[in-house]
Amino acid sequence: MTKQSFAVETHVAQRRDVEAVPIQVGLLGIGTVGSGTYNVLLRNQAEIQRRAGRGIAITMVADLDTERARAIVGPAVQVVNDARAVIANPDIAIVVELIGGTSIAKALVLEAIAAGKHVVTANKALLAVHGTEIFAAARAQGVVVAFEAAVAGGIPIIKALREGLTANRIDWVAGIINGTTNFILSEMRSKGLDFGTVLKQAQALGYAEADPTFDIEGVDAAHKATIMSAIAFGVPVQFDKAYVEGITALQAADIRYAEQLGYRIKLLGITRRRERGIELRVHPTLIPSTRLIANVEGAMNAVVVQGDAVGSTLYYGKGAGSEPTASAVIADLVDITRLHTADPDHRVPHLAFQPGSLQDTPILSIDEVVTAFYLRLVVADKAGVLARITGILADNDISIDAVLQRESAEGENQTDLIILTHDTVEGRMKAALAQMQALPTVLAPIVRIRKEELK
Repeated sequence: MTKQSFAVETHVAQRRDVEAVPIQVGLLGIGTVGSGTYNVLLRNQAEIQRRAGRGIAITMVADLDTERARAIVGPAVQVVNDARAVIANPDIAIVVELIGGTSIAKALVLEAIAAGKHVVTANKALLAVHGTEIFAAARAQGVVVAFEAAVAGGIPIIKALREGLTANRIDWVAGIINGTTNFILSEMRSKGLDFGTVLKQAQALGYAEADPTFDIEGVDAAHKATIMSAIAFGVPVQFDKAYVEGITALQAADIRYAEQLGYRIKLLGITRRRERGIELRVHPTLIPSTRLIANVEGAMNAVVVQGDAVGSTLYYGKGAGSEPTASAVIADLVDITRLHTADPDHRVPHLAFQPGSLQDTPILSIDEVVTAFYLRLVVADKAGVLARITGILADNDISIDAVLQRESAEGENQTDLIILTHDTVEGRMKAALAQMQALPTVLAPIVRIRKEELK
């Protein structure tokens, strides 16, 4: 036997030895997603092993409620109340962080990386705020931080952006990426109810938390949009530069008028490449009702990606829940298992682009964003009012797409004036709004909602 053939046979034998032993996983937190991850991994272990080439076993769980954790995983899994005990275990190769938040979770993730562990996390807030630091630490240690579950639950949008669409120059990404707000807006539209009433229903059904602030104010969606923007355009994660506006001020009247004009209102996370920089924003948005994404109802999520080669692609599914999110967590575990012994320099980069190729492209302020608008003005029912308002828009170089007048529910001798504009710079619209609001014939605060055609 030659030295070369002996070396090959030795390598093959060593690989078989490795494949015969499951890779050991430590779970930090076994709540809704953690229990789903354990159950799906156990249920589908044979299929998962066929795909990964090696078994994947959760052998250690850390949770403050050890009694509940033991009831979920049984006696075969070691349960502790100290997450650092999992990180310190030399047999654990992958740490799954499902604690949430940006304080203790950050410390534990960085400690796991420092200990040479790969990390899987569903923590969008952690990555949106501290991702740059975490990914740099992972690169230095030669480990992987995987986070498919951090955006849109079970929808594989991170893999699509990072790998499936890698040949494309991404133009824009727009997504319904918060199920709570989409459920609320769907109910407001279909039943004609106001925001407060539907929010209470959402809380009763478990779609909204007791404190729903992160969802209804758009923060959760902005965390996810920030991560997608970084991957789509090869820039650092920059949550602090995102423009964030929630749905709490939306009124049933505007949802009804939008419908009459052929639009639906959704809370969208939008990131778009412009000549001068990148738009990164979350806000209620009018979308033509003919677009597929406009017809995503209930607590479902959907993301549209526009690439120069592929055109428009749509990704749809459950954005939350125990097993849908577990699906994404386990997909990350399989990826890491496949790459566990691979050269770190030849793995898929965390943010799709090679670390040295990330660009410091500026994130545009909201005043620089270009979009169209829906305006609703409650005005005195007098001659010349419409001419005065359209004159102000013309003076600010804002062109009108459509105008609708309806009897106002606010009182007699008043009318609702609804205007759709063509694309304009937001700063220009702000100036026009200030001038219109100052008119004595404008009788209430002007409603302004951005509009996207998503062509």
